[in-house]
Order: sequence, then structure tokens, then C-alpha cells
Amino acid sequence: MRIGVFDSGLGGITLLNQALRQMPDEYYLFYADTDHVPYGEKTREQIMRYVSDSARFMMENGCKALVIGCNTATSVGIAHLRKDWPDIPIIGIEPAVKPALTKYRKDGRVLVCATAITINGEKLEHLIERLKGEEVVDKIALPGLVRLAESGHFEKEEVKSYLRGAFAGLDLKAYDCIVLGCTHFNFFKDTFDEMFPGIPVIDGSKAAIAQLHRKMDAAGILITEEEKQAMKGEPKIVWYESGRKVTSPEELAKIDRLRDRWLQLN
Repeated sequence: MRIGVFDSGLGGITLLNQALRQMPDEYYLFYADTDHVPYGEKTREQIMRYVSDSARFMMENGCKALVIGCNTATSVGIAHLRKDWPDIPIIGIEPAVKPALTKYRKDGRVLVCATAITINGEKLEHLIERLKGEEVVDKIALPGLVRLAESGHFEKEEVKSYLRGAFAGLDLKAYDCIVLGCTHFNFFKDTFDEMFPGIPVIDGSKAAIAQLHRKMDAAGILITEEEKQAMKGEPKIVWYESGRKVTSPEELAKIDRLRDRWLQLN
């Protein structure tokens, strides 16, 4: 059986790579809902439908656990998924506000970058309130980064031009930590590092996969030696885009380029 990793697009590759780093013996099914990306510009009702349909596909294909590599999908749909499949570990990802406030913040502010639905959602608002960060956390939506990542545009000047416009009016020197609250944004960590020199730029992927491991261990569903033998010869990852298996050399090459980019940055 495989671990299902789901994202609205190809940004979840950053989370899949983290899973492969922490849990290299497992086998994975990656599902990118590329027909509907970006989720951050859809209605909550649309997102809920997309998330439910995608999760059902992965469960029907024998996934033993599910990771939602999309902050927007987590914000809108994770409670419903856990209700529908109460016996399956379902891990969501959320902006790494807690470490930003408790570990990295000194006397300055924290900037959370995400999609509009995540930025304006109750889940993030309640997280910030619970951590008493209302007075020091700024939030900004960066939908353009999703489009750039999906189209494979990582040229620093193009990205910087977009970010300069988005950050106009902000005092960039006021921040002690930058939180990347969308898996697509992790592909641009080098540009964020240049725009915020010496400032930690963090995301929640490592913590999400650590939580996945704990939940699977508690449920007794980590891969066994017998399962490893049975899976020999099977691909480590099977790739799907909106229910269609990815087999074309061009699409697989695009995926490999994104995976390599993440590895270069991490």
C-alpha cells in the first residue's frame, strides 16, 4: 500500500520530496489536481468538491494514509476528510506560524505568505490568535507565485519583480521571519532569501511529515520487511494529474525538474 500525497498542483512535490527524505522505505501515490489549480482563487464550495473527489480517488487506489500538501485544501477540507475516513491517518499542512513566533521572532514582525483563501481563512486566524500573534503577524497573498511555479518560471528577476510589487508598502527590514504558507512557494526560497538577507524563511513541510510518521507508527501501518519484498520492482512513486496517470516523457521530465529544484534549495 502507498501513502497518498495530494496537492492542487505540482507544489506538493516539495512535500513529497520531504516525505522521501524522512520515510525513504515507503511507496507513494502523488496526485496533482492540475485541472483546477490554483485553488486559492476558487470558492470554498469548489475546493471542497475537488478535495473530496481527489481523496476518494486515492483511497480507492489503496492509499493507507493521506497527506494534503496544500494549505488551501487543508484549511477548507481536512475536517471533512477526517470525518469521512476516520480510520485513515490524514495529515494537513498549515503555515509554520508557531515556530516563527516561538523560535525565530525576536523583537520584530512575522510575515506569512500564502494564497488568498489561506490568508483570509478562519483556520489561520485562529492559529495566530491562539499564539497571541495578532499584533506582530502580517499576512499577504501571493497568487502569482503559484502560476509561476506551475509554468516552471523560476528566473529570479521575474520573481523579484512580482514580489517587489506585492510587497510595496511593507517595510521589509521589519521582519524577523518569513513563513511560506503554500507548497508552491518553496520553489522560490532562493529568491526570498535574497530579498530578506539573513532572515529565516521557513515552511511546515518537515513538521507535517514528522507528524505523518508518528500517526502511521501509532496505527501500525509503517511499511514492513514483508511489504518491502512484495513491492520490489514497483515504482517508488506513481504520478496522477486529476485522475489521469502521468506517463508522457514530457510531463515526467517536468516533474523531475521540479524535484531537482527542491533538492538544490534544500
